[in-house]
Amino acid sequence: MLICVPDVLTKETVAQFRSVMDAAEWEDGASTAGAQPPSVKSNEQLPPNGELSRRLGERLLQTVVSHPGFISAAIPLRIYPPMFNRYRVGHHFGVHVDNAVRGDPLTGLRIRADLAVTVFLSEPEEYEGGELVVDDAYDSRQVKLPAGALAVYPASDLHMVSPVTRGARVASFFWAQSMIRQESVRDVIYDLDTAIQELAPRLGGDDEDVMKLGGVYHNLIRHWSEV
Repeated sequence: MLICVPDVLTKETVAQFRSVMDAAEWEDGASTAGAQPPSVKSNEQLPPNGELSRRLGERLLQTVVSHPGFISAAIPLRIYPPMFNRYRVGHHFGVHVDNAVRGDPLTGLRIRADLAVTVFLSEPEEYEGGELVVDDAYDSRQVKLPAGALAVYPASDLHMVSPVTRGARVASFFWAQSMIRQESVRDVIYDLDTAIQELAPRLGGDDEDVMKLGGVYHNLIRHWSEV
């Protein structure tokens, strides 16, 4: 399931990120292509182990992990340090599946990459092309979100970034290991959580049935979680 979460970062925060990033030195993004051949990936990135990337990544995660929409979608256990990329005219990332395991050379952190996350840092009108395209067993979806929004999707799904034909697409990306390893179970729990969040304002948080559903939600996580 591909889940889009709006307004994770404020426009002010995005502007602060971009002012620093636009003035920074960027490098070829091939070093983080993983097992993909270099020809599949054409973009730029902030040096992943550099001080700027780490500082921005820490600030980004502080906001992302406090957002209920992200927590609901990912139920994260571990998160790989965010990285930052830029696609200019002619850049693209061909169809691929992300590496199953990611290791951080600075901290020694190793995670199972259950979910991939893209945080958009460019407004859609700033560039043409550059859509995130995610294929699952049933459909293919194109995603081009406002700056400050994020997309969460299974890292095991085929996905790509279509070629940019105008402007520049700037984003952050990272991976998460979920407490709920099985995708189908994670989808059911997400649907339940979404239903509870929609019912609670209408019925009241102390409504007996809402509280029962909340208990079901937590008991499902208790049963299925790996921590």
